[in-house]
Amino acid sequence: MKSALVTGASSGFGRACVKALIEEGFRVVALARRKERLETLKSEFKEKIHTLNLDVRNQEEVFEAIENLPREFKDLEILLNNAGLALEQKEFDNLSLDDINTMVDTNIKGFLYIARAVIPLLRKQKSAYIFNIGSVAARNPYFGGNVYCGTKAFVGQFSLALRNDLRGSNIKVTNIAPGLCKTEFSEVRFKGDKQKADALYENTQFLSAEDIAKVFIALIKLPSHINVNEIELMPVTQTWNGFFIEKFNEA
Repeated sequence: MKSALVTGASSGFGRACVKALIEEGFRVVALARRKERLETLKSEFKEKIHTLNLDVRNQEEVFEAIENLPREFKDLEILLNNAGLALEQKEFDNLSLDDINTMVDTNIKGFLYIARAVIPLLRKQKSAYIFNIGSVAARNPYFGGNVYCGTKAFVGQFSLALRNDLRGSNIKVTNIAPGLCKTEFSEVRFKGDKQKADALYENTQFLSAEDIAKVFIALIKLPSHINVNEIELMPVTQTWNGFFIEKFNEA
């Protein structure tokens, strides 16, 4: 049976993709910080899932956990590098250093730790697939996006560079870059302010985590000789706001 590893597996894109993978016949290693949610996944999917309760920012725990995967889950063919977050939406100089460090440590360093730990296992397969979750924010800056936009730009460029490093290994790499999607993302960004988070999605159509999972599975099912370098997707209701031009008051 094929195996996959999903980070940020306890909610949002991660949880939806875990479910979709299992429905497609995969065993899944589900990695997340929230133990109680991992326990819920385990109770739902039983022997088809192996949970890892850790934070991707912890380099030592990441490498130890991957090294000690159970034999039946170690033949990994797919990595979904999904764990990431945005914190606040403020001007950069008003953003706390704690929030800056958390985004960089999670979205870049933790992302790299996972890739570095898992790729040696992927290289052992006849073919494998790495999916990185980026964002339309990588190319489309917005007020207060600063650090988050930068981290997702990193994900996009790293994905392209990684394809070069993996040539000859038959490992595909795809950067999935979603736009407006309603998950816990905004609640996390606004630190539990649900009213503020929900306001973003009022009176509009948005993507769902299940939409992303459908795209993810469709990419897996493409012929083996096709690599989609990047796929950017937004709801029809979301487009670009254009440039901001500051107007001066006449004296």
